Amino acid sequence: MAREIDEAWISEAIERHRRVEELRGDYDRAVESHEVSVHSPDNTIEVTVTASGRITNIQIHGGLQHRNPAEFSRELQAAVGSAADAARWAREKLHDEVFEKFRSLGEA
Repeated sequence: MAREIDEAWISEAIERHRRVEELRGDYDRAVESHEVSVHSPDNTIEVTVTASGRITNIQIHGGLQHRNPAEFSRELQAAVGSAADAARWAREKLHDEVFEKFRSLGEA
């Protein structure tokens, strides 16, 4: 009888590991494809970033001719910093969404 229990336990462990790997793949794909956009404090710069933190686009709204370089640099740094925060937030949300399914398997 003990052998049957061990084999069942091993089978369940293998299936659980397979499911974790599947969910990890889902999470990795979601992190790379999910994008978030943020703006600089003055709304002149828009940065789009994936949840992985990869910047995919930067849009400058308005002309640059009359911009103070130091001011522009501060706005750009603020926008990129916000993009990093937004990517971190998106990763956490995606992680919760994807792995919540896994946690519910233990309850079933």
